[in-house]
Amino acid sequence: MQPFELPDFYMPYPARLNPHVDIARAHTRIWAATMGFFEPQEGHHIWDAADLEQHDYGLLCAYTHPECDSTELDLITDWYVWVFYFDDHFLELFKRTKDTEGAKKYLARLQDFMPLDGGPMPEPTNPVERGLADLWTRTVPAMSMDWRQRFAATTTALLDESLWELANITEGRIANPIEYIEMRRKVGGAPWSANLVEHAVGAEVPARLAATRPLEVLRDTFADAVHLRNDIFSYEREVQKEGENANGILVVEQFFGYETQHAADVVNDLLTSRLQQFEHTTFTELPMLFAEHTVGPADQAAVVTYAKGLQDWQSGGHEWHMRSSRYMNKGRTADSNPVLLGKPVGLGTAAAYAFSVVSATLSPTRIKSFVRPRFEQVGPTALPEIYMPYELRLNPLLDTARENLLSWGARIGLHEPIPQLGGRPLWRPKDLVECDLALCAAGIDPDATIAELDLATNWLAWGTYVDDYYPQVFGSHKDMIGAKQQSQRFAACMPLDADPAPPATNAMERALTELWSRTTAVLDGAEKQEFRRVVEVFLAASEWEVANDITNRIPDPVDYVEMRRRTFGSDLTMALSRFSHGQLVPPKVYRTQTIADLEHTASDYATLLNDLFSYQKETQYEGDFHNAVTVLRNFLECGKDEAVGMVNDLMTARMHQFERIVTSELPTLYEEYDLTPEARAALDRRAEELQDWMAAILNWHRHSGRYPEAQLEERYRPAAAPKPSYDFRHPTGIGTSAVRIDGLQRSLDRMPAEQGVAP
Repeated sequence: MQPFELPDFYMPYPARLNPHVDIARAHTRIWAATMGFFEPQEGHHIWDAADLEQHDYGLLCAYTHPECDSTELDLITDWYVWVFYFDDHFLELFKRTKDTEGAKKYLARLQDFMPLDGGPMPEPTNPVERGLADLWTRTVPAMSMDWRQRFAATTTALLDESLWELANITEGRIANPIEYIEMRRKVGGAPWSANLVEHAVGAEVPARLAATRPLEVLRDTFADAVHLRNDIFSYEREVQKEGENANGILVVEQFFGYETQHAADVVNDLLTSRLQQFEHTTFTELPMLFAEHTVGPADQAAVVTYAKGLQDWQSGGHEWHMRSSRYMNKGRTADSNPVLLGKPVGLGTAAAYAFSVVSATLSPTRIKSFVRPRFEQVGPTALPEIYMPYELRLNPLLDTARENLLSWGARIGLHEPIPQLGGRPLWRPKDLVECDLALCAAGIDPDATIAELDLATNWLAWGTYVDDYYPQVFGSHKDMIGAKQQSQRFAACMPLDADPAPPATNAMERALTELWSRTTAVLDGAEKQEFRRVVEVFLAASEWEVANDITNRIPDPVDYVEMRRRTFGSDLTMALSRFSHGQLVPPKVYRTQTIADLEHTASDYATLLNDLFSYQKETQYEGDFHNAVTVLRNFLECGKDEAVGMVNDLMTARMHQFERIVTSELPTLYEEYDLTPEARAALDRRAEELQDWMAAILNWHRHSGRYPEAQLEERYRPAAAPKPSYDFRHPTGIGTSAVRIDGLQRSLDRMPAEQGVAP
């Protein structure tokens, strides 16, 4: 008996079958035998010919790549046979035996079979090495060096992150939800699949666009949807039969305490949300990307062809899961969306789906992200007990820094009138005093000199001011172009060479120009470039918030967590700290997953903490949806108190993960890279800085006047927060141009013109 009933899946596009499917099946059968996949490995049975027939990877690839020719389909099918064989081979030889050392050696050697320049390879010693050597040779000659580097990176991640699964199995540890989504992308290999889509459709993503947010979101939403769907279908085999614990349903069961059926439904809701995020990005963010980067017709066509290839993969992958003997698929027919069969497919064909598209557009999962009122009377938040294992230390120069900040704010113009706010200032002097950003800086860097403390305090003030300015000025006026133009002017305030910045047009630009000069005086060229990048990441995230404000859209949970790190400005302080460590730590160590996890866990703890304290301010007084409590209330359809508890649970889980990294994973990293005592001390200091950072942020939230209700009433009520003039705005995504919802849809032009702070 199945452990749960399969949910109703969101899949608005029918799968199509490549006509060369039988040729691919016959070819890969011979190829697998030639590579030795049916031979016992160190006494372990991995596969036999019957296993390959039952799993039917030829059918998988024929469904996921419906348009490529026979030769290409053979190659793609061989890749998938290899990757599934690797997964089962690793399971039998290393996961079941918990042989971590053997696994590391095994994975390290596979790197030698992916030479970027097509150089020589060692002699293969097992079927996995033999298959990789053959596939690499057949694949990379047709692709650019940029693609080869990306494909090698995703293949390496797919291989190496199997160690993460092995470590969790050995420890009996189940990941927290945020960690799981991040790591599943790498372990599950869907980014690797996305690279192969480029090869299969013959359209490489232009190198200059590959790292932009829209392309990253297309890749990540594709990956998350692929993995979450696989988790649903493979739960019975992985969790109940194989003892795996890297499964999204199991994570939801354990973290939220849900029964299996409820957990499966939640995972399916998240799968649906990720697919709809893919559509939202395709139809709202790609056009802006093309315009902003002046992308020519050929490159636009390549990106759209790639996106269509990812879309085909989703439909085909679902169909294969419904048919393959590898998975639990009773209770749903293979033709799970019969109303869509026979309809045209691909990007741009949505208008042809008369009923199906409207019903998909109006699905509860999609529509609930657009209909929540902007302003809601929620009252003060009853804060739960917050876990903080680190002691606060305060810089003794705090009082001096407070005085200096007030002088700097007045000199730089933080209290000047804002035309878009009816001539009112965004911040009054009293607001700057009550916010007390010097208190935060004094805890973040308790040993700083007064010059260092002032610099940190000024950066916090600038970032917080910008964070208030973008939604209140650009968001309330639906001014996406204005937001982008402001970000471009900010970029000009951060010259990488000796040329002076252009004259400032407002207080934010004056502040950034001065801060940039003071900060980069001691940085080299590479450090300047990196620091400018992290500032631009923060600004791009601010633009993302404006775009959501304009469409009245509550973010997808995964997108929210990842973008929240950027809107909070965590990278700014983290980058400055890295520079202070000099060249003691090799750059490749900073790029490891261990260091990324160290910083991400700290950042997530701080952002979720901020969301707890700022929930009333943002929801009741500002009409801001960018809050984890709001996101969870919307996604899980739960009450405020339950959502607050969940946010606190996520905070605690991320803090526990941070502690685990410091005590267990950092020492392992030191040994693995044979780091010098100086490098180890630098990373130990980095961990201590993050501990100070989190303790300081908690202390600041508890004592700052930015969040208590009395201050909020005084700050906002004189020019009472405008009441929303709408309940629903135009939804975005597939088919929405034809949608009319009587009584809900209102003109965007009726949005309130001003949401500024009263003087």
